[in-house]
Amino acid sequence: MTIGILGGGQLGYMLALAGYPLGLHFRFLDPSPEAPVGRIAQRVTAEYTDHSALEKFSNGLELVTYEFENVPVGAARFLAQRVPVYPPPAALEAAQDRLAEKGLFQKLGISTTEFLPISKPSEFAAAVDKLGLPAVLKTSRMGYDGKGQWILHTAEHVAKAKPELPPVKLILERFVPFTRELSVLAVRSRTGETAFYPLVENHHRGGILRLSLAPAPRLEASIQRAAEDVARRVLESMKYAGVLVIEFFEYEGRLLANEMAPRVHNSGHWTIEGAITSQFENHLRAVLGLPLGSTAAAGHCAMVNLIGDLPESAEVLAVPDAHLHLYGKVARPGRKLGHVTLRAASPERLALRLSELPAFFHRPDFCLDAALAHSASARL
Repeated sequence: MTIGILGGGQLGYMLALAGYPLGLHFRFLDPSPEAPVGRIAQRVTAEYTDHSALEKFSNGLELVTYEFENVPVGAARFLAQRVPVYPPPAALEAAQDRLAEKGLFQKLGISTTEFLPISKPSEFAAAVDKLGLPAVLKTSRMGYDGKGQWILHTAEHVAKAKPELPPVKLILERFVPFTRELSVLAVRSRTGETAFYPLVENHHRGGILRLSLAPAPRLEASIQRAAEDVARRVLESMKYAGVLVIEFFEYEGRLLANEMAPRVHNSGHWTIEGAITSQFENHLRAVLGLPLGSTAAAGHCAMVNLIGDLPESAEVLAVPDAHLHLYGKVARPGRKLGHVTLRAASPERLALRLSELPAFFHRPDFCLDAALAHSASARL
């Protein structure tokens, strides 16, 4: 049984590693001849818009899924006429456009921060006057890892942003002084079975995820239920199959939905060592219609992204309970090159393990100060 995957980055790499023990085979399509999956699976190097390549790619596949949310929707729809595609292309379409995404949340009665659409740069000033400051300006499409975003606290920030605005649709969101950022990993099978992982607390620098703590410290049952309710609404509305991640702001004791990702997600990497069943295996189970595995956490975890450069492997592996994952990418600033997961039986033990990481990790961009503080104070 061969599964086709659009996108050949680290998420696809980890999907394949989770699928091989299940007896699955994989074929990837990615425009880059350097996509990491080339080391472990068949890779077709072609543009997503190349219908001839897509036709050949689809031959003999059981189904197609994707590990990259900016795959052109047209490619997913083209393939869906030839082979089942999960999650449904409609989910891909909604997640690629922040305005469509917010519209979906509104339709389903899911709370978000206030926002205004900006169809052209000339509408920017009026939108700022109406919504007020502070605010966050984002391109409606193709923004991720902090790209295509402007944080606006003052009139000076607004004036500085004006000449930088691209001639594309934008969205202006009211800035929320949130307590923390959380994400829920939800999974729904083709059979309708659903499961949810514990909420994860995420820390970012420069718009890029640096650290995830799982389960989130000080996790109240009511907040977990609220996140699951939101995810369930989205899953059911789309007859979804696969892993879906929804990112939230926790604000005044409630959740505001920020974004969703119709795929396995960086904030779920901890599940490889830290959950009974990883997000990657459960995604494959879901799209194949197999029974879902347990999403229970097997302890307390911290996942640290390796951005731009790498530590000495031996120094990381010398730390008890540390698990190192390297993606085989060429280093460059801002690029995700790997991650480290630490798992422990208690928050106190997790804090100890984090403190034992080499000096490479004890820099402000790794957010370990926050991890240590949360882990030490949590009583879960």
